[in-house]
This record gives sequence, C-alpha cells and structure tokens, in this order.
Amino acid sequence: MIELPSPNHAARQSAVDVLVLHYTELPLDESLKVLRDDKRPNRVSAHYVLAEDGTAYRLVPEDRIAWHAGRSHWRGRDALNGTSIGIEIVNLHGDRHDYPDAQIAALIALCREIIGRHPAIVPRNVVGHSDIAPKRKVDPGLRFPWATLASGGIGLWPCAGAKPIDGDMQVALQRFGYPPAVEVTTDDIIASFQRRFRPSKADGADDLETRALLADLLDQVRHQA
Repeated sequence: MIELPSPNHAARQSAVDVLVLHYTELPLDESLKVLRDDKRPNRVSAHYVLAEDGTAYRLVPEDRIAWHAGRSHWRGRDALNGTSIGIEIVNLHGDRHDYPDAQIAALIALCREIIGRHPAIVPRNVVGHSDIAPKRKVDPGLRFPWATLASGGIGLWPCAGAKPIDGDMQVALQRFGYPPAVEVTTDDIIASFQRRFRPSKADGADDLETRALLADLLDQVRHQA
C-alpha cells in the first residue's frame, strides 16, 4: 500500500455500508493527479486507486468521505459518498479493455480487507458505479469480472435456471437496490442491471432471462440486512 494523500475529502457522519467500484478512464499518473487536485472546479477523489499491476494507492482514509459517487442511489438512499468507500481501478474503458489477473487478485484482497473493517458492507452492497448511477455512468464496464469477484467472496453473482420473476420489473429492481425511474427510465435501469449481471447482452430489454437472473438474486438477498 502506497500512501498518497489527497486533500479532497470531508468528515464522515455515518457508518460505511457500501463499496463502490469504478474504472479510472485515465492512465495511472493522470488519475492520481486528478484525484489529488484541489484546484478543480468540481473536486473528486477516491479512497483507493488500484494500478494495473496490482499496486494499491491510498488517497483518503476510510473514516473520511471521498468524492467519488456523485449523484447516486442504492437501496432507498441518495448521495452515497457519505456511507461508501470508493476504489478507482485503472482501466481506460472497461467495455473495451480486460482487467489484468494481477489487478483483480489485488482487488479481491483489498475488498476483503475493507469488508472486514466494515461488516455492514453486505454482498449486495458491493456495487459498480453503473449500478448506483444508471445511464450516467457505465463503469466498471462490461469486461469487469464480477463473477470472479463473487467466487472470491466479494459481491453477488446470479445462478441460471431460476423461475423468472413476475410483476412490475421496476418494483423488483428497487427491491434489489436500484434507483426509481425518476431521472432515468426503467429500460435504462434494466440496462445497468444487465451490464452487471448479463454483460453479453445489455440491451435494456425486459426479457425472461433478465427476470430469471433478478429472481435468483432477490432469493439470495432475501435474508440479508
């Protein structure tokens, strides 16, 4: 862990219960510069930056707020900076570039450490930026290996074969955690769900496969806090 403090942070008033994963969209050096720049009109930061070779940089202490989530919503709450930890993973665009094995191994280790310190981060509260800001954000991208993280105990991954969920899809998505269709449409939110859980076809269509995946995930979280 390399300590590289950013001046862009604030006091935390609430307990941490969400872990948000991003891609940087910039190379490492440029990302570190932006996330530590206190002269920008809209200052940004993250708690950690993870290089392609797995080297981790700590920019903001976990007991302080980093400015990484922006307008965001998960499980009935807005403005998630106050209750989250953000990790920026160096990748120029996760829809087009794979994440190196060494980087993902280091990410799993880092996430385990963070969750160990913050047990309120239950599996469904490990999210991508695209989950908490549908349409506005697409990171960490279609090539991000969520299934690999889930097999390492980080986050969730659906099992195939569940009976498709019935009823209002928007209501079901909100039960899992996704935002209401206020600034975006239900199709936009379905597309964000698919980017995460069915990256081979993130078309926003309310189809039976998507409903089956959501049904399994809702079953997995039925007894979670």
